[in-house]
Amino acid sequence: MDKPSALAALAALGQDTRLEAFRLLLKAGATGIPAGEIAQRLGAVQNTTSAHLKVLAHAGLVRTERDGRTVRYVADMIGFRDLLAYLMEDCCNGAPELCRPVIDAVTCDRC
Repeated sequence: MDKPSALAALAALGQDTRLEAFRLLLKAGATGIPAGEIAQRLGAVQNTTSAHLKVLAHAGLVRTERDGRTVRYVADMIGFRDLLAYLMEDCCNGAPELCRPVIDAVTCDRC
């Protein structure tokens, strides 16, 4: 990931509704959640939620899947991994054992 992409991803996550939507999609895993259900769970207006999801998609943090007429959103784990890798690229000044707890915390078997 390059710096402009990292800045776009961080800016996308820097808004309350988008951060909550992204965390919700991370919890949902590979099955994702339909757009309308995301709005309902967040207690937000559907068209506003769609705009927030579009920002997350442009930042490479979520992707869409069509299920008939339903648009399902899924956390893009590759984009998320690339953001984390960019942030940790020069971590720990040559002592990777210091980063191990962070890596363990963000690693999951379901992703």
